Amino acid sequence: MTALLLDHVTKRFGSVTAVDDLSFSVPRGQVYGFLGGNGAGKTTSLRMVLDIIRPTSGRIEVLGKAPGRENSADLGFLPEERGLYKTMSAIDTIVYFGRLKGMTASDARAEGEKLLARFDLSDFAKTNVDKLSKGMAQKVQLATAVVNKPSLLILDEPFSGLDPVNQGLLEDEIRRAADDGATVIFSTHVMQHAERLCDRLLLIAKGAKRFEGTLEEARAELPPRLTIVSRETPAGLPGVVSASEAGAAGEGWTAWSIEMEQGRDPGDLLEACTARGFALRGFEQHKPSLHDVFIHIVGAAPVGEVKA
Repeated sequence: MTALLLDHVTKRFGSVTAVDDLSFSVPRGQVYGFLGGNGAGKTTSLRMVLDIIRPTSGRIEVLGKAPGRENSADLGFLPEERGLYKTMSAIDTIVYFGRLKGMTASDARAEGEKLLARFDLSDFAKTNVDKLSKGMAQKVQLATAVVNKPSLLILDEPFSGLDPVNQGLLEDEIRRAADDGATVIFSTHVMQHAERLCDRLLLIAKGAKRFEGTLEEARAELPPRLTIVSRETPAGLPGVVSASEAGAAGEGWTAWSIEMEQGRDPGDLLEACTARGFALRGFEQHKPSLHDVFIHIVGAAPVGEVKA
């Protein structure tokens, strides 16, 4: 079953193409990362999914239906531009959004109280939003997105502006929603969150898809890199594109940084060393980070991204 489908979707604003012939599908029950730099087209795409704006061309299906209000009871949305009614209390805010999603007032209040307890905000349930700290208000905003236990939870740059503690809380909520059977789609330009959370990834740049697949499939887009410790140069071994000295590693031994041919299995190199009697003291494969993959595929680090 498919939770979300975009089929050759394009969105233009005058002469500007914000989303360019974008196609992808998200199976139900997955955590799906929608990754790209600022201005890549992520928010525009999600706004079309939510029927806030309409595509110039192409087709969108949300939980098997065209985008529209009839999907609201099954959706949760956390916008990048956070905004709550400042003069409403925390619990009344959550109840209000729950009612908008088809919940009864009593059910929304009961679930809201559970969420406030989980977020350590029970003592602030009746406090107006404008009296809460920024971090507390962000927790209330998150509660409004999940109060109806949505089948499809959409989070637009959800980690933006969060301190490390609240980033961890949000990651826990994403995992909790997925464990409860929800499909979670979140856009971000910070690759570390996607590495920890996502079943599948989509990389987008200038409104167009550049890659879609699992993290391991993304890493396979880069040639394997290794560090080995040997007595002689590995430059002539099969599959080795380049080998550079990385330093001494004991009397007669040298550490080498190796790049292999694209698509080569590092295990083949280890097997070749064994077959040839090529002495090794160390053999370590380095998995590329998603940051490295993004730069390789897109050509530049997303704005605001910090390499770990």
